Amino acid sequence: MDRDMINSFLEIRDKNIVILKNAKEHGKKVVGIYCTYGPRELALAAGAIAVGLCGTKEEPIPAAENHLPRNLCPLIKSSYGFAVTDTCPYFYFSDFIIGETTCDGKKKMFELLQRIKPVHVINLPQNQDQPASLDLMYREMVRLKEAMASALDAEITDQGLREAIHAVNEGNRALKDLFDLNRTKPALISGLDLLRISWQIGFHHDRWERVTMIDDLVQKIKAAAARGSFAGTSSTPRILLTGTPVGMGSEKVISLVEENGGLVVAMENCGGYKTLGLSIDEKDRRDPLLLLAEKYLRIPCSVMSPNQGRMALLKQMVRDFQIDGVIDLTWQACHTYNIESYEVGKLVRDELGLPFLHLETDYSQNDREALKTRIGALLEMIG
Repeated sequence: MDRDMINSFLEIRDKNIVILKNAKEHGKKVVGIYCTYGPRELALAAGAIAVGLCGTKEEPIPAAENHLPRNLCPLIKSSYGFAVTDTCPYFYFSDFIIGETTCDGKKKMFELLQRIKPVHVINLPQNQDQPASLDLMYREMVRLKEAMASALDAEITDQGLREAIHAVNEGNRALKDLFDLNRTKPALISGLDLLRISWQIGFHHDRWERVTMIDDLVQKIKAAAARGSFAGTSSTPRILLTGTPVGMGSEKVISLVEENGGLVVAMENCGGYKTLGLSIDEKDRRDPLLLLAEKYLRIPCSVMSPNQGRMALLKQMVRDFQIDGVIDLTWQACHTYNIESYEVGKLVRDELGLPFLHLETDYSQNDREALKTRIGALLEMIG
C-alpha cells in the first residue's frame, strides 16, 4: 500500500492535541470515552468533542501497579497508568469521562479514577434478550444524559440527539466501508494499516472530517487496486482476529501474523467490526434515548451472557471475508473473553471447520518468540 495514502492518518493524534487545547481555551467541552458502550451521540448532542482515551500501551503500567494488582488486565492498568502519570493529553483535556461496568476490574478502577476526574459509570445489563435489560439500559441513558448536561452546563435536546445519531451513523458507515475492502481476494489493505487508521481516527475532533477522510481513502485504495496494488496475494493466509480490544502499542499479534506471511484481513473486536453494523434508523421517531439504549444493548460483548450475537457475527465475517483461520486474543485476567473462547473455538473448529488459535498474553514483548512459534504453526497448518 502506498504510504502516502495513510500519512495523513498517522499524524491525527498529535495534531488534534493542539486543536483540543485551542478548543478548550475557547470554552469547548471534551468528553473522554473508554469503551464502545460509551454513547458518542450524547456527547455530540451536548456540543462537546468526544474522544477515545488512551489505554493500549505498556509504558504507564508500572505506575498503575502502585495502586492496582499486577495480575490485572493490562488494558485496565494502562488506562489507569496514563491517568495517574498525566501522560495522556486526551484524558487531561477531558471535562467528563464515561465509564462502564464491562468487568469488575474496570468498575473498581473507575472508583480510583474518580479521585482525578469526574467519571460517570454506566451500569450495564448482563444479557440482551430480557425486557428488564432494555429498561435498565434506557434508564442508564437517561441518567447519563442528566449527568452530562449538568457537568457540562449543556442542553441536550431531542433534535440535537437526532443530528448526533446521523453523524455517528455516517462515521460507522465510513469505517465499515474501509473494513469491507478486505472482502476481496487478494485483500486491499494490511491488518496493521487497518489498525493504524481506525485507531488514529478515533482521536479526531471533527466527526464529519473523519467521514470525509475515510471516504477519500477508500476511493484511493480502490483506485490503487484497479492498478494492481494489493496486500498480499490470493494465496496469503487470511486471518480473522477476534477477542479483546487492540490498539497501537498492543498490536504485537497482528504484527507477528504479518511478519510470518499471513494477513489479518478482519478484526471482530472492539474498535474493529463489532459495532460498525449497529446503526440507528433515522426515520424512527421514538424517544432518541430509547433508540440509543436499543443500539448499545445489541453490542456483542463478552459481558453479555449468553453472547450469541458474537457467534453470529463471527460466522458472517468468516464467510464475507473468506477467512482461512481464526485467532482469538485474550488479555491476561480478562475472564469473560477467556471463558468465552471455549465457545468461539467450538464454533470455528467444529461448525466452520477452520484452524483456531487462542492466545492469552499482555502488552509486554516478553512472550513474542513463543507467540511467533504458535502463530507460525497456525499459518503452516493453513498453508
